[in-house]
Amino acid sequence: MIAPSILSADFARLADEAAAVAGSDWLHVDVMDAHFVPNLTLGLPVVSSLLKATDIPLDCHLMIEDPARWAPPYAEAGAYNVTFHAEAADDPSGVARDIRAAGAKAGLSIKPNTPIEPYLEILRDFDTLLVMSVEPGFGGQSFMPEVLDKARTVRRLVDAGELRLVVEIDGGINDDTIAQAAEAGIDCFVAGSAVYNTDDPGRAVAALRAAAASASPHLTA
Repeated sequence: MIAPSILSADFARLADEAAAVAGSDWLHVDVMDAHFVPNLTLGLPVVSSLLKATDIPLDCHLMIEDPARWAPPYAEAGAYNVTFHAEAADDPSGVARDIRAAGAKAGLSIKPNTPIEPYLEILRDFDTLLVMSVEPGFGGQSFMPEVLDKARTVRRLVDAGELRLVVEIDGGINDDTIAQAAEAGIDCFVAGSAVYNTDDPGRAVAALRAAAASASPHLTA
């Protein structure tokens, strides 16, 4: 699965930028509040408008404080998957229940320096685990391969039937890094610059999907 990140798109042409990646599995939307991370991007009104402009399922990544308050409205608006950060939530499972009750899949994200082990017991309450391979806040950063051990840990649990969830990665994914992420057990790859900083975003999505599929036995083209 490839999820182009509109963080690298032209915000003045979001409908066109979404159309340019038609056929993508998800469209990744980074919501930042300038508090949890040192950047400010877009919020619910823009997401609501984007939902009317594309049929690609929206994968909303909330890099915000107080997800218990702000996450469920994204599900109510029609987002397919709503992911929030473990570091920002006092009761991650409770937030996940509210997101699901509002009609979306629930995702948990962890920063590069956050260990996965304290959260393994609650992952059964989630549909997606988003492993950050850069520090959240800005696009265009370099991939941090050391986070892949987290993906491998969760992949083993999924393959053993102990968990059922999509393992997603976000940060520095491109032609040079996607194979090692796929080999580590990633299912869904968020790519921003590698898609939107090309002459043909749709072709870039197809190339990334093929590269991931060829690198891992658990993926298919």
